[in-house]
This record gives sequence, C-alpha cells and structure tokens, in this order.
Amino acid sequence: MLDSPTMEYGNFRRHRRLRGTPAMRGLVRETELTPAHLVYPLFVEAGLSGRTPIISMPGQDRLGLDALTDEARSIAALGIPAVLLFGLPASKDSVGSGAYARDGIVQKAVRRLKDANPGLLVIGDVCLCEYTSHGHCGPLAADGSVDNDAALPLLAETAVSLAEAGCDIIAPSDMMDGRVRTLRVALDSAGHQQTPILSYAAKFASAFYGPFRDAADSAPQFGDRHGYQMDPANARMARDEVLTDIAEGADMVMVKPALPYLDVIRQVRDAVDVPVAAYNVSGEYSMLMAAVANGWLDEGRAVAETLTSIRRAGADIIITYHAKQWAARQ
Repeated sequence: MLDSPTMEYGNFRRHRRLRGTPAMRGLVRETELTPAHLVYPLFVEAGLSGRTPIISMPGQDRLGLDALTDEARSIAALGIPAVLLFGLPASKDSVGSGAYARDGIVQKAVRRLKDANPGLLVIGDVCLCEYTSHGHCGPLAADGSVDNDAALPLLAETAVSLAEAGCDIIAPSDMMDGRVRTLRVALDSAGHQQTPILSYAAKFASAFYGPFRDAADSAPQFGDRHGYQMDPANARMARDEVLTDIAEGADMVMVKPALPYLDVIRQVRDAVDVPVAAYNVSGEYSMLMAAVANGWLDEGRAVAETLTSIRRAGADIIITYHAKQWAARQ
C-alpha cells in the first residue's frame, strides 16, 4: 500500500486541510473586509424632495436634503463609518461658484448629516466640474484649456467652506497641479489645521466614470479631461503623483478607479506609509449590477469578491456604491 504515491507521507502538500470548514477558512483568512473599511458616496440635489433613481446606477439615488436624515441613520445602523458627498447645484456658471458658496448644496448637506448622525465621518469632494457650466474641473483659459493656476484659489475656497460646514475630511479630486499644498495652506490659515486631506492622487482618465457623470450631471460640454487626469497606461507616473501629493501635505491618498488599477493600488501601498484609499467607481458598479440583473452573476458573492480584491491589493479604505448592499449581508 505504501507504494502508492497518494499514500506516501510528505510527497505533496495537502492545502485542502486548511479549507475544509467555514471556521477553518476563517481562521487562516489573510484579508479582512468589514463595513469599517467602507465609504458610501451620496449625490445630493438642490431643490429635490425625497429621492430619485439614477437610471445608469441601479439601486442608487439622487437625494434631496429632506432624505438625508433617514439616510444617515441607515448608514450608521449598517456600521459604515463615512460618506463622500457630491452636489448637484440649482445653477451653474463658468467658475463653479456653487462649489464654494457658504449656502451651497453640499454645505447644507453636511450640516443635515451631522445633525442626524454626529459621529458620521463626512468627506467633502473638492472639484468644480459639477458646478461649472462647461463641465470642466476649473475655469477656462482663453484657448479653452483648463487654467490650472486660476483654479487653485477657487478649490481652496471650496475646501475652507466645506470644513466650516463640518466636513471631517477634505478630498480634492480635480487633478490640478499644486492643489494639495494650496488647500493645506488655506485650511491651516482658516483654523482647520486638524482637518485631514484625502487626495485623489492617482486619478486616471477612465471610461468607467460614465454613470457618475449622469448621476452628478458633470460631463464636459466639450473635449475631455485627458489633459489633467492620468493616462491609464502609466503606473510609474501614478507613484510620482502620489509622492508629490504626500510631499505637499496629503494625509491619505487615493487611486481611482479601482478594478482596472489593482496593480497601481499595490504599487502605491508598497511605496507609502500613509493610508491608501481606492474608489470602486460608478462604471465598475454598473457593470456588475447589469450582470446581476441579467442573472449572470450572484450579487452577494460577486460584490464580496470585488471588494476583497481591492483590499487584497492594498487599499485600507474602499469608496464604493456597494457599501450598503454588502454591509447589510454581514
């Protein structure tokens, strides 16, 4: 009997010994995923009462201010610690003044959320694209390009107004050069030295933003954003962007999108010691949900595997539209 190779001791590793039961699999599991790792994005629309579905993002809604109290409480009940806010203003102009208005839609939303759930971490996205009439992330120069340096003081004013409204974290997503340093100086000068910056440091010019642009009404009216968002082919440049933002004062950094850039998340995680976030963006969400709607994927398993892959790649924080769905199953 011992002549049989399957009976010889030590001739191969029995990896299945550590997979036989749920308890055994849990004991040796390498990657932890809990609701505490998640951030849930919210779209808040001026003048809206209640909520209205986002057609290209099944299961997601635009919210009116009156819907935020219940939303904050439901998020807290699921153990999700943080939300990321995006606003749809009542009107737009060429310089995105709604972004930094003290009574802007996001500023009002922050106060409403904090009243309902003071312990909720509220992250304020800092960009002008949702507020400009042309849909770009800063004012335009005479040649039609985005004027990087003219955008910086407007972004700084936005950051300060969000901090004054009660935002716990400021998250610049515009990809203007020098904006982290500009925001840090502005926040410190306004007395918000303790407000951290989560920089969208490696934000790629991605096809996966399409549903978001429907949800936030932020599509460019002409051209594209390839001049300031990153080329998807460049991983070394992503590392350079991240290191630059940390040198300018970023407390945390983000890679966006997540799934097509898991290699970049890993490279960033290996290169820095600050917390790393990844944004599981709208197109990634909608793609998975379309497959679920067609019966091609099991939603619970597919979402869990997706989020675990982002954690395994090195993300400490995952911004995801799946947050409530996944947390409700735990």
